[in-house]
Amino acid sequence: MTDSRSDAERDGASWEARVREARRHGDRLRVGRIVAKAAGVSLLLLFTLFPVYFMLVSAFSDRATSGTGALLPTSFTFDNFVYVMVEGNFSLYLRNSLTVAAITVAISCVLAMLAAVAVGRFRFRFRTAVLVLVLIVQMVPLEALVIPLFLQVRDLQMLNTVLGLAIAYVALSLPLAIWMMRGFVAAVPKEVEEAAYIDGASWPQMFWKVLFPLVAPGLVATAIFSFIVAWNEFVLAMTFMTQSQNYTVAVGLRQFFGQYSNDWGHVMAASTIITIPVMIFFILVQRWLVAGLVQGAVKG
Repeated sequence: MTDSRSDAERDGASWEARVREARRHGDRLRVGRIVAKAAGVSLLLLFTLFPVYFMLVSAFSDRATSGTGALLPTSFTFDNFVYVMVEGNFSLYLRNSLTVAAITVAISCVLAMLAAVAVGRFRFRFRTAVLVLVLIVQMVPLEALVIPLFLQVRDLQMLNTVLGLAIAYVALSLPLAIWMMRGFVAAVPKEVEEAAYIDGASWPQMFWKVLFPLVAPGLVATAIFSFIVAWNEFVLAMTFMTQSQNYTVAVGLRQFFGQYSNDWGHVMAASTIITIPVMIFFILVQRWLVAGLVQGAVKG
């Protein structure tokens, strides 16, 4: 009897030991996974943020240090920014780019919204063909569109004008903008519109008071895409703007690159200035990107 009880106690103690060992092994695995995830995130952040860090270090370093590729700042100066804004006329280029981007965003958002409602809500002949044609236009490379767009802008007598360049950027951003907005419009249940009609709303009232607020996040995403297209584009701006007072920031940045050497301090300072408006624009509109849920919009 005593031997049986001793065997049972030994078996119980062995089982408890195995449980404790399994728990310790599980804890080690969880810790290992956490460490691996932390290391992966750290590497990803390092890979993503290092170019920004190097740009800032070079922008705020003096001319002798900025071209050496030093990873740690040895001096701190605003001389590069002062030179870029004053001697490099970057204040004028910023104004031109902001004007072009504002016009592009306004026209693209309005046209994309109307076109998305047309193809997403109405049924008409060749509707599918229109959607396919819009997608095909987006697949055409920019190099193939430079000459046709240049001829059209020239015929409109809008070369070397901010409006002419903005119209060309609208042509570039509109196809994808229409497809983006169509997805947001199609995601809104038709019952929402039907409920508005039952309550006596006209189509314009339904559009502005019901549909428009629900697709506003899509409109913000379209605005961000159109803004980036207009802000970063170089080929069309270089082709259409032949006078230096009409340059955008993408074309103005080229002046700091020489035939045999580059002024990296000025290049990085100008690049920092170019980045700031994009960050400000995104900060202003980012809260609308996570909105737009339609729960509770349909009457029960």
